[in-house]
Amino acid sequence: MDLGLSEQQELLKNAAREFLENECPETHVREMEEDDKGYSPVLWQKMAEQGWQGLLIPEEHGGAGFDFLDLCVLLEEFGRALVPGPFMSTVLGGAVPLMEIGSDAQKAEFLPKIASGDLIFSLALTEPSARFDEAGIECQASVSGSDVTFNGTKLFVPDANVADYLIVAGKSGSGTTLGIVATDQPGVKVTQLQTIARDKQCEVVLDGAKGQLLGADGKGWDALKPVIEKYTTAECAYLVGLAQMDFEIAVDYAKERVQFGRPIGSFQAIQHKCADMVTDVDGSRFIMYKAAWSIASGQPAADTTLAVNMAKAWCSEATRRVVAHGQQIHGGIGFTKDYKIQLFFRRQKRAEIAFGDSDFHREAVAQQLGL
Repeated sequence: MDLGLSEQQELLKNAAREFLENECPETHVREMEEDDKGYSPVLWQKMAEQGWQGLLIPEEHGGAGFDFLDLCVLLEEFGRALVPGPFMSTVLGGAVPLMEIGSDAQKAEFLPKIASGDLIFSLALTEPSARFDEAGIECQASVSGSDVTFNGTKLFVPDANVADYLIVAGKSGSGTTLGIVATDQPGVKVTQLQTIARDKQCEVVLDGAKGQLLGADGKGWDALKPVIEKYTTAECAYLVGLAQMDFEIAVDYAKERVQFGRPIGSFQAIQHKCADMVTDVDGSRFIMYKAAWSIASGQPAADTTLAVNMAKAWCSEATRRVVAHGQQIHGGIGFTKDYKIQLFFRRQKRAEIAFGDSDFHREAVAQQLGL
């Protein structure tokens, strides 16, 4: 059994790591926490020049035409570097739904501009109901021909403060309906929320917001399922990279920190924490890539759904254990803003909850087992 990356994926991984070490150091991550936009337009364009925003987009629309497994390789490096900004919201929340269910005209209009870094998108899905399923959608959608109007409130919409367009899910008479909504209209009000990760998640109030119908009226939830599965797996990839770096930082600290006349890494309690960390990181990586492979290779829908649910359930809890151990190994200094380990702890919590926490996905697995 060959569990290694392909030559192309190794090249992508190494190039991404070198680029991000130079362009997205810890100082940049901290600066973006204080920045109103939460990302650097200069870095955004440099990433576009690398072809990353268009990694999944077909070549005929200005992209690279890579597959989903390749994207997860890249996102693992994003997690390692804690890359701030609207990359995932644009690629997973914008390009993917357009590729899955957009009309030819919509693909031609938006995909090339996403690939070039000229447009930022986000997926406006979750609401005050705090549910991750279709029953949680209460925003109202009114369809007239190829146009749709939305009224309602969306919560925790990533990067809506800088998004040019939102993919919005709302309830119409026949089910869930999706629309492409421009944010520069009077019917869209965006307010940034304070979060533990200090990322740019937002409340979006839609008051007669108008947009283009995306897909068929009332068929939006079925169309969203593969989008959500890809987005969820992408969050797992980010978590794996984050946890890997957290582990490496903790091990280095355990080797260097001297207490009672010896490195703390020589104490069994610390050694076992580090052993648990690497086990959780590797386990998360394997189950994440199984889900990514299932998506990329077009496995049966039921098998893919199960793989994604299992991956998110496991990665959410395993990486939470990793960052908790990292904090404990560092002791009190790990909870100060001056030290970098806390950056990983805070961002893990965001990704852990995104698209459902471990309990949500455990329940989904149990249902698929017929329980």
